[in-house]
Amino acid sequence: MRIPKLFEKKKPVFSLEIFPPKKTTGLESVYKTVEALAELEPDYISVTYGAGGDGGKLTSEIAGKIKREYGIEALAHITCINSTEREVKEMIREMKDNNIENVLALRGDIVEGKEGVGEYHHANELAIEIQRIGGMQIFGACYPEGHPDSPSKEQDIQNLKYKIGAGVQGLITQLFFDNEAFYEYVRTVRRAGIDVPISAGIMPITKKTQVERTVEMSGAKLPDDFKAMIKKYQDDEEGLFSAGTDYAVKQIRDLIEHGVDGVHLYTMNTPEVASAVYEGIKDLLPQRIEKHVSRQEKTREYAAV
Repeated sequence: MRIPKLFEKKKPVFSLEIFPPKKTTGLESVYKTVEALAELEPDYISVTYGAGGDGGKLTSEIAGKIKREYGIEALAHITCINSTEREVKEMIREMKDNNIENVLALRGDIVEGKEGVGEYHHANELAIEIQRIGGMQIFGACYPEGHPDSPSKEQDIQNLKYKIGAGVQGLITQLFFDNEAFYEYVRTVRRAGIDVPISAGIMPITKKTQVERTVEMSGAKLPDDFKAMIKKYQDDEEGLFSAGTDYAVKQIRDLIEHGVDGVHLYTMNTPEVASAVYEGIKDLLPQRIEKHVSRQEKTREYAAV
Protein backbone atom coordinates (compact mmCIF):
# COMPACT_ATOMS: atom_id res chain seq x y z
CA MET A 1 0.00 0.00 0.00
CA ARG A 2 1.13 3.53 -0.70
CA ILE A 3 1.56 5.15 2.69
CA PRO A 4 -0.09 8.53 1.87
CA LYS A 5 -3.36 6.60 1.45
CA LEU A 6 -3.16 5.48 5.09
CA PHE A 7 -3.47 9.07 6.27
CA GLU A 8 -6.69 9.43 4.29
CA LYS A 9 -8.24 6.44 6.08
CA LYS A 10 -7.18 6.70 9.73
CA LYS A 11 -5.76 8.95 12.40
CA PRO A 12 -3.24 8.64 13.84
CA VAL A 13 -1.08 6.46 11.62
CA PHE A 14 1.28 4.50 13.90
CA SER A 15 4.74 3.68 12.58
CA LEU A 16 8.08 2.38 13.83
CA GLU A 17 11.67 2.96 12.73
CA ILE A 18 14.64 0.60 12.71
CA PHE A 19 18.18 0.82 11.38
CA PRO A 20 20.24 -1.76 9.43
CA PRO A 21 23.42 -3.33 10.80
CA LYS A 22 26.76 -2.03 9.60
CA LYS A 23 27.60 -5.51 8.31
CA THR A 24 25.51 -8.36 6.92
CA THR A 25 26.55 -10.46 9.91
CA GLY A 26 24.13 -8.39 11.99
CA LEU A 27 21.09 -9.11 9.83
CA GLU A 28 19.83 -11.96 12.00
CA SER A 29 19.58 -9.61 14.98
CA VAL A 30 17.68 -7.03 12.93
CA TYR A 31 15.20 -9.62 11.70
CA LYS A 32 14.57 -10.74 15.27
CA THR A 33 13.78 -7.11 16.04
CA VAL A 34 11.40 -6.93 13.08
CA GLU A 35 9.73 -10.16 14.23
CA ALA A 36 9.02 -8.61 17.64
CA LEU A 37 7.92 -5.24 16.25
CA ALA A 38 5.52 -6.90 13.80
CA GLU A 39 3.51 -8.11 16.79
CA LEU A 40 2.63 -4.48 17.52
CA GLU A 41 0.93 -4.26 14.10
CA PRO A 42 2.33 -0.88 13.03
CA ASP A 43 0.89 0.69 9.90
CA TYR A 44 4.40 0.78 8.44
CA ILE A 45 8.04 0.34 9.44
CA SER A 46 10.72 2.68 8.18
CA VAL A 47 14.29 1.51 7.60
CA THR A 48 17.08 4.07 7.85
CA TYR A 49 19.83 4.36 5.28
CA GLY A 50 22.64 1.91 6.07
CA ALA A 51 25.80 3.34 7.59
CA GLY A 52 28.04 0.62 6.27
CA GLY A 53 28.74 2.09 2.83
CA ASP A 54 26.72 -0.57 1.00
CA GLY A 55 24.85 1.87 -1.24
CA GLY A 56 21.58 1.25 0.55
CA LYS A 57 21.48 -2.45 -0.27
CA LEU A 58 20.81 -3.54 3.33
CA THR A 59 18.13 -0.89 3.70
CA SER A 60 16.47 -2.14 0.54
CA GLU A 61 16.82 -5.80 1.51
CA ILE A 62 15.33 -5.29 4.99
CA ALA A 63 12.48 -3.09 3.74
CA GLY A 64 11.65 -5.63 1.05
CA LYS A 65 11.53 -8.47 3.56
CA ILE A 66 9.27 -6.47 5.90
CA LYS A 67 6.73 -6.21 3.07
CA ARG A 68 7.22 -9.68 1.72
CA GLU A 69 7.27 -11.78 4.88
CA TYR A 70 5.40 -9.71 7.44
CA GLY A 71 2.73 -8.06 5.33
CA ILE A 72 3.66 -4.64 6.73
CA GLU A 73 4.31 -1.66 4.50
CA ALA A 74 7.90 -0.36 4.48
CA LEU A 75 9.37 3.11 4.11
CA ALA A 76 12.98 2.98 2.91
CA HIS A 77 15.33 5.91 3.54
CA ILE A 78 17.50 7.30 0.74
CA THR A 79 20.24 9.88 1.29
CA CYS A 80 22.08 11.84 -1.38
CA ILE A 81 24.78 14.19 -0.06
CA ASN A 82 27.54 11.56 -0.07
CA SER A 83 26.48 9.84 -3.30
CA THR A 84 26.94 10.52 -6.99
CA GLU A 85 24.00 10.71 -9.39
CA ARG A 86 24.80 7.21 -10.62
CA GLU A 87 24.84 5.84 -7.07
CA VAL A 88 21.52 7.50 -6.23
CA LYS A 89 19.90 6.03 -9.32
CA GLU A 90 21.27 2.60 -8.43
CA MET A 91 19.75 2.92 -4.94
CA ILE A 92 16.37 3.78 -6.40
CA ARG A 93 16.54 0.84 -8.84
CA GLU A 94 17.52 -1.49 -6.00
CA MET A 95 14.50 -0.42 -4.01
CA LYS A 96 12.13 -0.73 -6.95
CA ASP A 97 13.47 -4.24 -7.53
CA ASN A 98 12.50 -5.03 -3.92
CA ASN A 99 8.94 -3.85 -4.57
CA ILE A 100 9.37 -0.79 -2.34
CA GLU A 101 6.77 1.86 -3.09
CA ASN A 102 7.52 4.38 -0.34
CA VAL A 103 10.77 6.24 0.33
CA LEU A 104 11.99 8.94 2.69
CA ALA A 105 14.19 11.40 0.78
CA LEU A 106 16.95 12.87 2.94
CA ARG A 107 20.04 14.96 2.40
CA GLY A 108 21.91 12.87 4.95
CA ASP A 109 24.85 13.78 7.18
CA ILE A 110 27.96 14.95 5.41
CA VAL A 111 30.74 12.40 5.78
CA GLU A 112 34.13 13.93 6.44
CA GLY A 113 36.29 13.79 3.35
CA LYS A 114 33.31 13.36 0.97
CA GLU A 115 32.10 16.97 0.78
CA GLY A 116 30.73 17.79 -2.65
CA VAL A 117 31.03 14.21 -3.90
CA GLY A 118 27.69 14.18 -5.69
CA GLU A 119 25.29 16.24 -7.78
CA TYR A 120 22.58 16.48 -5.09
CA HIS A 121 23.03 18.84 -2.17
CA HIS A 122 19.53 19.03 -0.70
CA ALA A 123 16.64 16.66 -0.08
CA ASN A 124 14.36 18.48 -2.53
CA GLU A 125 16.84 17.75 -5.34
CA LEU A 126 16.74 14.06 -4.43
CA ALA A 127 12.93 14.16 -4.32
CA ILE A 128 12.85 15.63 -7.84
CA GLU A 129 15.03 12.76 -9.10
CA ILE A 130 12.82 10.13 -7.42
CA GLN A 131 9.71 11.77 -8.83
CA ARG A 132 11.27 11.89 -12.30
CA ILE A 133 11.98 8.15 -12.22
CA GLY A 134 8.44 7.56 -10.95
CA GLY A 135 6.60 4.75 -9.20
CA MET A 136 7.32 5.82 -5.62
CA GLN A 137 5.62 7.84 -2.91
CA ILE A 138 7.99 10.34 -1.35
CA PHE A 139 8.22 11.42 2.28
CA GLY A 140 10.52 14.02 3.80
CA ALA A 141 11.91 15.11 7.14
CA CYS A 142 11.01 18.27 9.04
CA TYR A 143 12.34 19.97 12.15
CA PRO A 144 9.96 21.43 14.75
CA GLU A 145 12.80 23.37 16.37
CA GLY A 146 14.48 24.29 13.08
CA HIS A 147 17.10 22.49 11.01
CA PRO A 148 20.53 22.95 12.62
CA ASP A 149 22.01 24.17 9.32
CA SER A 150 19.22 26.63 8.53
CA PRO A 151 19.96 30.34 9.19
CA SER A 152 16.41 30.93 10.47
CA LYS A 153 13.09 29.20 11.09
CA GLU A 154 11.61 31.25 8.26
CA GLN A 155 14.19 29.91 5.83
CA ASP A 156 13.59 26.40 7.19
CA ILE A 157 9.88 26.70 6.35
CA GLN A 158 10.76 27.96 2.87
CA ASN A 159 13.06 24.97 2.37
CA LEU A 160 10.20 22.72 3.46
CA LYS A 161 8.00 24.29 0.77
CA TYR A 162 10.69 23.42 -1.78
CA LYS A 163 10.42 19.78 -0.67
CA ILE A 164 6.65 19.77 -1.06
CA GLY A 165 7.01 21.33 -4.50
CA ALA A 166 9.46 18.56 -5.38
CA GLY A 167 6.82 15.89 -4.73
CA VAL A 168 7.04 15.14 -1.01
CA GLN A 169 3.63 13.86 0.15
CA GLY A 170 4.18 13.44 3.88
CA LEU A 171 6.57 14.52 6.63
CA ILE A 172 8.20 12.92 9.67
CA THR A 173 9.69 15.17 12.33
CA GLN A 174 13.05 15.05 13.99
CA LEU A 175 12.75 13.79 17.57
CA PHE A 176 11.46 16.31 20.11
CA PHE A 177 10.46 16.34 23.77
CA ASP A 178 8.39 19.51 23.97
CA ASN A 179 4.90 19.03 22.51
CA GLU A 180 4.15 22.74 22.64
CA ALA A 181 7.03 23.38 20.26
CA PHE A 182 5.55 20.78 17.90
CA TYR A 183 2.06 22.32 18.04
CA GLU A 184 3.42 25.79 17.29
CA TYR A 185 5.46 24.37 14.42
CA VAL A 186 2.43 22.66 12.88
CA ARG A 187 0.43 25.90 13.11
CA THR A 188 3.26 27.77 11.37
CA VAL A 189 3.57 25.13 8.66
CA ARG A 190 -0.16 25.13 7.99
CA ARG A 191 -0.23 28.95 7.77
CA ALA A 192 2.52 28.64 5.16
CA GLY A 193 0.15 26.55 3.03
CA ILE A 194 1.74 23.15 3.66
CA ASP A 195 -1.06 20.65 4.16
CA VAL A 196 0.59 17.22 3.85
CA PRO A 197 0.37 14.79 6.81
CA ILE A 198 2.94 15.32 9.57
CA SER A 199 4.01 12.42 11.80
CA ALA A 200 5.53 13.29 15.16
CA GLY A 201 8.88 11.57 15.68
CA ILE A 202 9.22 10.33 19.25
CA MET A 203 12.27 8.67 20.81
CA PRO A 204 11.93 7.19 24.30
CA ILE A 205 15.07 7.99 26.27
CA THR A 206 15.76 4.94 28.41
CA LYS A 207 19.57 4.95 28.67
CA LYS A 208 22.03 7.54 29.87
CA THR A 209 24.10 7.15 26.69
CA GLN A 210 21.11 8.30 24.62
CA VAL A 211 21.12 11.62 26.45
CA GLU A 212 24.83 12.08 25.94
CA ARG A 213 24.81 11.10 22.26
CA THR A 214 21.42 11.20 20.53
CA VAL A 215 19.77 14.08 22.37
CA GLU A 216 22.78 16.37 22.22
CA MET A 217 23.34 15.65 18.52
CA SER A 218 19.71 16.39 17.66
CA GLY A 219 19.74 19.75 19.41
CA ALA A 220 16.24 19.11 20.74
CA LYS A 221 14.99 21.43 23.46
CA LEU A 222 14.82 19.72 26.86
CA PRO A 223 11.78 20.75 28.96
CA ASP A 224 12.28 21.15 32.71
CA ASP A 225 10.35 17.97 33.56
CA PHE A 226 12.49 15.99 31.11
CA LYS A 227 15.73 17.35 32.62
CA ALA A 228 14.45 16.58 36.11
CA MET A 229 13.72 12.98 35.03
CA ILE A 230 17.22 12.52 33.64
CA LYS A 231 18.84 14.02 36.73
CA LYS A 232 16.81 11.78 39.03
CA TYR A 233 17.41 8.50 37.21
CA GLN A 234 20.72 8.99 35.38
CA ASP A 235 22.45 6.47 37.65
CA ASP A 236 19.45 4.14 37.96
CA GLU A 237 19.24 1.94 34.86
CA GLU A 238 15.87 0.35 35.64
CA GLY A 239 14.42 3.62 36.91
CA LEU A 240 15.44 5.49 33.74
CA PHE A 241 13.94 2.77 31.53
CA SER A 242 10.61 3.08 33.31
CA ALA A 243 10.65 6.88 33.56
CA GLY A 244 11.77 7.35 29.97
CA THR A 245 9.07 5.04 28.69
CA ASP A 246 6.43 6.83 30.78
CA TYR A 247 7.57 10.20 29.43
CA ALA A 248 7.20 8.98 25.84
CA VAL A 249 3.77 7.50 26.59
CA LYS A 250 2.53 10.78 28.09
CA GLN A 251 3.96 12.70 25.15
CA ILE A 252 2.24 10.46 22.60
CA ARG A 253 -1.09 10.36 24.42
CA ASP A 254 -1.12 14.17 24.48
CA LEU A 255 -0.26 14.29 20.77
CA ILE A 256 -3.05 11.87 19.88
CA GLU A 257 -5.56 13.79 22.00
CA HIS A 258 -4.55 16.92 20.06
CA GLY A 259 -5.27 15.22 16.73
CA VAL A 260 -1.76 14.45 15.46
CA ASP A 261 -1.69 12.94 11.96
CA GLY A 262 0.78 10.22 12.86
CA VAL A 263 3.13 8.93 15.53
CA HIS A 264 6.54 7.69 14.40
CA LEU A 265 8.44 5.83 17.11
CA TYR A 266 12.23 5.74 16.88
CA THR A 267 12.78 2.28 18.38
CA MET A 268 16.62 2.21 18.29
CA ASN A 269 16.15 -1.50 17.45
CA THR A 270 14.91 -2.15 20.98
CA PRO A 271 11.61 -4.08 20.87
CA GLU A 272 11.24 -3.98 24.66
CA VAL A 273 10.99 -0.17 24.59
CA ALA A 274 8.62 -0.13 21.62
CA SER A 275 6.39 -2.74 23.27
CA ALA A 276 6.29 -0.83 26.56
CA VAL A 277 5.30 2.39 24.77
CA TYR A 278 2.72 0.58 22.66
CA GLU A 279 1.07 -0.89 25.77
CA GLY A 280 0.67 2.64 27.11
CA ILE A 281 -1.00 4.06 23.99
CA LYS A 282 -2.76 1.17 22.25
CA ASP A 283 -6.18 2.14 23.61
CA LEU A 284 -5.94 5.36 21.57
CA LEU A 285 -4.81 3.72 18.33
CA PRO A 286 -7.27 2.66 15.64
CA GLN A 287 -6.89 -0.81 14.16
CA ARG A 288 -4.41 -1.38 11.41
CA ILE A 289 -6.15 -1.12 8.05
CA GLU A 290 -4.36 -4.09 6.52
CA LYS A 291 -4.38 -6.96 9.01
CA HIS A 292 -1.26 -9.02 9.60
CA VAL A 293 -0.80 -11.84 7.13
CA SER A 294 1.05 -14.90 8.34
CA ARG A 295 4.56 -15.42 7.02
CA GLN A 296 3.54 -18.68 5.38
CA GLU A 297 0.60 -17.05 3.58
CA LYS A 298 2.73 -14.11 2.42
CA THR A 299 5.48 -16.42 1.20
CA ARG A 300 2.96 -18.46 -0.83
CA GLU A 301 1.49 -15.26 -2.26
CA TYR A 302 4.86 -14.01 -3.52
CA ALA A 303 5.89 -17.44 -4.77
CA ALA A 304 2.81 -17.48 -6.98
CA VAL A 305 3.71 -14.18 -8.67
